[in-house]
Amino acid sequence: MAHKKAGGSHASQKSNVPGKRLGLKVFGDQMAKPGQIIIRQRGSKYFPGENTGMGRDYTIFSKIDGRVKFIKNNKGKSYITVVAESVTE
Repeated sequence: MAHKKAGGSHASQKSNVPGKRLGLKVFGDQMAKPGQIIIRQRGSKYFPGENTGMGRDYTIFSKIDGRVKFIKNNKGKSYITVVAESVTE
């Protein structure tokens, strides 16, 4: 019996797998345009606040032109809002 027993295959033999480009794309006090992605995340670490929406993959995006604000409520939940800029001259 000069057989060699079949070896099992590994799930991911590639060690150089590209990243998913998650994270903040627009930081606090920066301007955001309508439809612009503010954060890409896995799960709802941050929740959409005023003038923002959440996509199917938990991506938070802006609905209006304005400045991005990060708010934490008293229970420790983090919200991202976009505040419209008022033009006063």
